[in-house]
Amino acid sequence: MMHLLLLQYFSGASLTLNQIKKALYALYLTNKFGIKLRGKPTADEMTRLRLEYAQTLLSCLNISVDVEGIEKVNQGGQYIIVSNHRSIIDPLVVEIALKNKGINSLWIAKKELYNSFFFGMFTRNAGTVLLDRESQKMSSFFTEIKNKVANSYSISIFAEGTRNKSEQTLAEFKEGSQIIAMKNRLPILPVFITTNTNQVLKDSLKNNTKGLKVIINIGDVIDYKDRSKTLQELYKSRFNLL
Repeated sequence: MMHLLLLQYFSGASLTLNQIKKALYALYLTNKFGIKLRGKPTADEMTRLRLEYAQTLLSCLNISVDVEGIEKVNQGGQYIIVSNHRSIIDPLVVEIALKNKGINSLWIAKKELYNSFFFGMFTRNAGTVLLDRESQKMSSFFTEIKNKVANSYSISIFAEGTRNKSEQTLAEFKEGSQIIAMKNRLPILPVFITTNTNQVLKDSLKNNTKGLKVIINIGDVIDYKDRSKTLQELYKSRFNLL
């Protein structure tokens, strides 16, 4: 994970010894937890290991997470968790934000992540639902989600579909989030990562900045039956976004 980011951010530049150490440590952690997650762990064990991975890696990056609105999340609740997306560390941020709430969630993961040489094993073992955008039929994708929801899992998704690299607060939402919510009668838990995590990650990797902080805000639950506005409009209204 972080080793790929180093290649992205420092392409063509000389890496410092500290940056190389961080990259190697990230590679070690990703594979270590990828191996630990093999063998079909229980839902609780999988959530615990993913959280341990998230906390260990963000601690290495000197990044902490502050959560606002956690009282809006029901203990042991089942949701489709909808988040914005700017950085590859966003899944870790969401994992930490919802710790101790008894929610076992599965992330929607792109096929590219499954096939990644560096962290494909982690993605495959860490509790994800494969989204193959090249597939002509999406029925198997929705069937797998339905089966997982029937087994008490929540579903986590980045509604923009990919990282938002623009200057806009949000990129256009894909319709998949609302379809999943409606098909499975899941309440929608909106979470908004207020901090630009891409910039925070750059500060950590390039400048080795200490005491970095990410703020994540949890909004009021959206009823899956609410069709008064688009999901993006309802999401924006929860956080007073223009």
